Amino acid sequence: MTKSIDQARKLENVRYDIRGRILDKTEELEEQGHTILRLNVGNPAPFGFEAPDEIMMAMIRNLPTAQGYSDSRGLFSARTAVVQYYQTKGLTDLDLDVGNVYLGNGVSELITMTMQALCNPEDEILIPSPDYPLWTGSVALAGGTPVHYLADESQDWAPDFEDLEAKITPRTRAIVVINPNNPTGAVYPREALQRFVELAREHDLILLADEIYEKIVYDGAEMTNLATLTGKDVLCLTYSGLSKAYRVCGFRAGWLTVTGPRRRAASFIEGITLLSNMRMCANVPAQHAIQTALGGRQSIEDLLLPAGRLTAQRDLAHRMLNSIDGISCVQAAGALYMFPKLDTDRFGIVDDEKFVLDLLESEKILVSHGRAFNWDVPDHFRLVTLPNVDDLATALERLGNFLSSYSQ
Repeated sequence: MTKSIDQARKLENVRYDIRGRILDKTEELEEQGHTILRLNVGNPAPFGFEAPDEIMMAMIRNLPTAQGYSDSRGLFSARTAVVQYYQTKGLTDLDLDVGNVYLGNGVSELITMTMQALCNPEDEILIPSPDYPLWTGSVALAGGTPVHYLADESQDWAPDFEDLEAKITPRTRAIVVINPNNPTGAVYPREALQRFVELAREHDLILLADEIYEKIVYDGAEMTNLATLTGKDVLCLTYSGLSKAYRVCGFRAGWLTVTGPRRRAASFIEGITLLSNMRMCANVPAQHAIQTALGGRQSIEDLLLPAGRLTAQRDLAHRMLNSIDGISCVQAAGALYMFPKLDTDRFGIVDDEKFVLDLLESEKILVSHGRAFNWDVPDHFRLVTLPNVDDLATALERLGNFLSSYSQ
């Protein structure tokens, strides 16, 4: 009798439900001929958001010289551009020799690499709840233990520092800060970021700043790069890239910077370098887009003006969601999402994944359930606000009609 071939046991606690069995059902419906409005992934391109021409040209013109490997950390010109970008933000703790910048195949790869370099069994990493689930999955895959600290919906999804501090133990190694936040759309004020720094300093913790949405903020909200507040005594890893603000998710062009007491963290950084070497290098053609993207006019700014497309879509989503009986939603100050709350008593919801599947079957609209983002209660879902206002209005009207008679 032959044995079954099973997945590795280390995957038992790794989840990525925003692309799990719900996506399988979506593909099944599409194969049957249905058109599905996918509001589950922040992928701008399918909704008509195109990359700036100069970014496309930077990659195209360099294709003839991009056929081989680059330095494993990335092209010198691109890493220099990252250093100079943060200098304009007031961050002077990056050396111009760019020895503390790594380019990756998107932020996702860099998160996975650094967790592999950092985590030993039983090490704890504090991650917000709700979170971007790759953080939780990467910590678990690396052998660490994800510990979730709460965000407070009643305070516009600000971090609950009382809950966070109560969860710091001798095994805690780092705090993840996702700002602007996916999935809630929160943008943390400077005072909150300073509190993260104080806790990291007090408990000798690393700060892991996921800032991929740093350029996507609304209504004049202040986006402060966390590393500019940490000084020289708190190690801070900052993750960002081109995917969202420059509408090139498929390029997989991200970067990681390391600031703070690098000498004390030399072994950890050596581990990141080792893993960087093992994957050879990031996508070389896309690396050529980084220098061009970070300099000059920033096209995302037009989309964020009061009459800009992204702002208009966000405002419409917020207004229509809150007009649906049984839904309440905090306004997003940044990013491309909202995290609405469902009245579980009204709808009898005990399984938010079933709610998403029922909506998909009935209305051919795909959203993500809240528990996919490590939110323990089945009372939220994440909505992507990327469709144009007409399509988004139609989708939300259908959502309201669906909920008017829905019950589990």
